[in-house]
Amino acid sequence: MANRSDEVEQFMAELEHPLKPEIQAVRAAILASDDSITERIKWKAPSFVHSGDDRVTFRLAPKGIFQVILHRGAKVKDTKGFAFEDDSGLVEWLAPDRGVVTLPDAKTVKAKKGLLVKLVGRWMKATAA
Repeated sequence: MANRSDEVEQFMAELEHPLKPEIQAVRAAILASDDSITERIKWKAPSFVHSGDDRVTFRLAPKGIFQVILHRGAKVKDTKGFAFEDDSGLVEWLAPDRGVVTLPDAKTVKAKKGLLVKLVGRWMKATAA
């Protein structure tokens, strides 16, 4: 895939995590879902970029869990006028524009992967405006 980065490939090759196969599967599904999504390493994990800004970042620590962070970049942005309709039921919203999806085990990742990829795609489009 043209939107994969060597930096993330190297990171993933060296990653030791009990959910590594699931993390790889979610990463591949996100990248395959939209050619305009690119990736890099941010906060010691793969991060997905749309319209020049990080929008979704994996959280791989502590080692026993896998989380997907939805955000609008590293810097806090004004949320006035920003709204995102979440019907997935996957996200714990920490702020109007910051949420966490926790995937505690392989069974959950497998069951929720398709829904998560759709959520990420909608998030990318909503936060690119």
